[in-house]
Amino acid sequence: MARQYPSMTEAHRDFIARQHVFFTASATAGSRVNVSPRETGALRLPDAQTALYMDRTGSGNETAAHMRADGRLTLMFCAFEGPPQILRLYGRGRSIGWETEEFATLAAAHYGGEVPLGARQIMRLEIDLVQTSCGYGVPLFGYEGERAAIDNWHDAKGPEGLRAYWEEKNLTSMDGLPTGLSLAAE
Repeated sequence: MARQYPSMTEAHRDFIARQHVFFTASATAGSRVNVSPRETGALRLPDAQTALYMDRTGSGNETAAHMRADGRLTLMFCAFEGPPQILRLYGRGRSIGWETEEFATLAAAHYGGEVPLGARQIMRLEIDLVQTSCGYGVPLFGYEGERAAIDNWHDAKGPEGLRAYWEEKNLTSMDGLPTGLSLAAE
């Protein structure tokens, strides 16, 4: 039932475009496995071998720590509506910090230069394998809309409050690995 591809096809890109959420999975040899949900509005697919997503401030920063230490990253998309399917993008990822020129270049090229409050980094996945599977076990869910909670939380914190939060909660992973997050522009 599972099929593997060396890169994304147009059919894969179309499937991804119809989804409302995706999941990231990362780990190191000695850390806990991290799985995080993301909204697809943050995702960009510049070519058949690359996926980007704008990462905003959250309770932890596990993926960034895992990218520094190991680099393995998987993105998973599930059809919660329509025909069943699961699609995974496997590869090597890296975190591109908010304060870098590369971040500014990617934000301009792929996000119209709009960087939402709370953006910490852009995660870049270099895809080495695409796998589809049946998704028969995934239940059906109806999409109601995006939550305003993350925007409200970022707005309430403001830029200085977010930097303080980064310093308290986002500089190391739950396993004590450094995330590489910068607190100030260089």
